[in-house]
Amino acid sequence: MTTLRHDWQKDEIIALFNMPFNDLLFRAHSVHRSNFSPNEVQISTLLSIKTGGCAEDCAYCPQSVNADSGVKAEKLMKKEAVLAEAQKAKESGASRFCMGAAWRSPKDRDIENVADIIKGVKALGLETCATLGMLDSSQAHKLKDAGLDYYNHNIDTSEEFYGEIITTRTYQDRLDTLANVRNAGMNVCCGGIVGMGEGLTDRAGLLQTLANMPKHPESVPINLLVQVKGTKLEGREALDAFDFIRTIAVARIIMPKSFVRLSAGREEMNEQTQALCFFAGANSIFYGEKLLTTANPQIDTDRSLFVKLGLEPLQIECEHEAAA
Repeated sequence: MTTLRHDWQKDEIIALFNMPFNDLLFRAHSVHRSNFSPNEVQISTLLSIKTGGCAEDCAYCPQSVNADSGVKAEKLMKKEAVLAEAQKAKESGASRFCMGAAWRSPKDRDIENVADIIKGVKALGLETCATLGMLDSSQAHKLKDAGLDYYNHNIDTSEEFYGEIITTRTYQDRLDTLANVRNAGMNVCCGGIVGMGEGLTDRAGLLQTLANMPKHPESVPINLLVQVKGTKLEGREALDAFDFIRTIAVARIIMPKSFVRLSAGREEMNEQTQALCFFAGANSIFYGEKLLTTANPQIDTDRSLFVKLGLEPLQIECEHEAAA
């Protein structure tokens, strides 16, 4: 029986990172196999429903008004256009449809519009996820009432390194939004980004914060920095692939029942790196050619890799499907 811990010390987590690679992967895979089917991967599709013009200064993000990335501010997509994309995602094998909007925090009228879209996506039989920025308690409850299954709000990095990446929103702001989401009864999708110039201690700190939450996030996306031209992090030294795989493995060990998502950066990874990530405990990916504004592997590329590895998409029965 797997014991869930919420009292991880940073030196314990660093010790996991420093294990011999084969020993670390064996331990992570053993934990994974005892909690999940080892050859099933949950597939999500991510759509930017409101792109650009964000007032935040996140150093990695091309949608920030502070970035010279060429991303133009756009209005919220019409419901019909979003539902058409959701239907295509379902037909391509996705079980969860994630919607991202580049807001610092949505206005109440934005919440009403997104809630209407969520209801439409749920009616298609898909799980729903949204990332809209900071939420207050009332907004979180409205999204829950609309049927939102997951809310994504990443903490990005360790609290100590956070100020090097973002100055317009505090670490506590992020934790407060996550508390509002959890209190509203939604599942939490929360992870971070590695390869931003942080050290091992910061990667350990990121995972420590996630694992020591009162309840582990149900979904933990681990993103590899995508260096976009015109962002502040353009030109950072790339993270070694083995350090990324180690991050996946440690996340699996300390959050044994969470879905660990291999998120941004897969376009830069070869098949062997991804295969080792799956072995280390990653069991969720984003499917489709784009993640908000950055490239992602083509669907056919992912299907080919799944065939090579003997992986199958996780089948999730949603409430609307069960009622049909």
